[in-house]
Amino acid sequence: MRTIRLHDAATARLAVLEPRDAGRVGIYACGPTVYDRIHVGNARPYVVFSLLKRFLEHEGYGVTLVANITDVNDKIYAAARERGVPSTQLAAEMTAAYVADTDALGLGRPDHEPLASATIPGIVSLIAALLERGAAYMVEGDVYFRVRFDALYGRLSGRRVDEMDQGEGIEGSALKEDPLDFALWKAEKPGEDTAWDAPWGRGRPGWHIECSAMAEALLGLGFDIHGGGIDLAFPHHENEAAQTRCGRGAELARIWMHNGMLQTGGEKMAKSVGNIARLPEVLGRYDRDTLVTFFNQGHYRQPLQFDESTMAAAAGRVRRIREAGRRLTDGPSPEWSEDLEERFWADLAEDFNTPAALATVAEWVNQANRADGPVGRDGLAEMLRVLGLEGLALSGDRPPEAVYELARARAAARKDADWAASDRLRDEIADAGWSIRDGPEGPELVRVR
Repeated sequence: MRTIRLHDAATARLAVLEPRDAGRVGIYACGPTVYDRIHVGNARPYVVFSLLKRFLEHEGYGVTLVANITDVNDKIYAAARERGVPSTQLAAEMTAAYVADTDALGLGRPDHEPLASATIPGIVSLIAALLERGAAYMVEGDVYFRVRFDALYGRLSGRRVDEMDQGEGIEGSALKEDPLDFALWKAEKPGEDTAWDAPWGRGRPGWHIECSAMAEALLGLGFDIHGGGIDLAFPHHENEAAQTRCGRGAELARIWMHNGMLQTGGEKMAKSVGNIARLPEVLGRYDRDTLVTFFNQGHYRQPLQFDESTMAAAAGRVRRIREAGRRLTDGPSPEWSEDLEERFWADLAEDFNTPAALATVAEWVNQANRADGPVGRDGLAEMLRVLGLEGLALSGDRPPEAVYELARARAAARKDADWAASDRLRDEIADAGWSIRDGPEGPELVRVR
């Protein structure tokens, strides 16, 4: 196995991946809070860590990817009240929508997608351990974490303790020993329709303790990679690390890996800003290969601008690779491919540099286009598979007329907004051995191997 280095937020430098368990890597990536449909920016960590798993598996590791779903949260209560539905109903509906939306990315599912609501016993156990060690305290049914109890607090986010704000506003401020402290458990309040019994009173968990408990339950302590957006570094990940450190006497994760935010018009894409593009809308406008290529165009740690020009650049890359793929033959690639393939894997081994890897793919395609004789697809196919673009290396066989008829019927159903018929026809096309890609130039049928 080659040496793999990833940027660790806790040390602010590249760290060599040295798995806790030989030959196996555990990854926990923070998933969505399901109070609304996700936007395309929320999809970035889903793509980054799904592809990181593919790369690590290519390198010979067994990988367990856990991506949680937060279905107990203040935002869910508030959104449910606005809609006049139970919070459990809204959470279930938005969870199903999230799964459907991310399924459309064609990258598969994480190995585990735990729900916070199904992890209450583990959450209660961790809070009890924190109370026993003096790292937490009870006040009128609430439980708070003593931030100053943790001598290492602030190391992960690189912040000074006295300059921090937990972002909880005035909630519970009169009950806290210190304004820096944050809620582990919140007592049941009027209007909240979901609560659980605990030794300190009926209520529900705080956001941060949920992830600590879910990660520990599925990956144990000291697992290899904890991921998520850079916006979670503080307070969410800082608090996760502190809770586990003080409650269990061990670190939660070895490497803390953060992806940058999507931007539109120079601002972070966020519901609070009002500049979001929902994932289904984006996939309705661009095909999934273009969107996955767009994510690969930017280094995962850097902000990524989402606009017409960056998506057009991604669409152009897809078109060039797909056109070359149609001319390839089955079988091994020529000798000139070896150096490029080695460079590709070295790019990914050095902090998962997908832009450099994508540039190497472009060079491979250029070489193939200049080649005199037949060029085998195997080398390109494996590189594209790890980038989530395996369909681009498939041959351009012409589908039978019956499949074209299904595609035309699906296009008519989409025009009429008959999504049930559209999904059924897409499945029939897939059963016939073809994948349909919706792009700016119309739908395209691609053979599935």
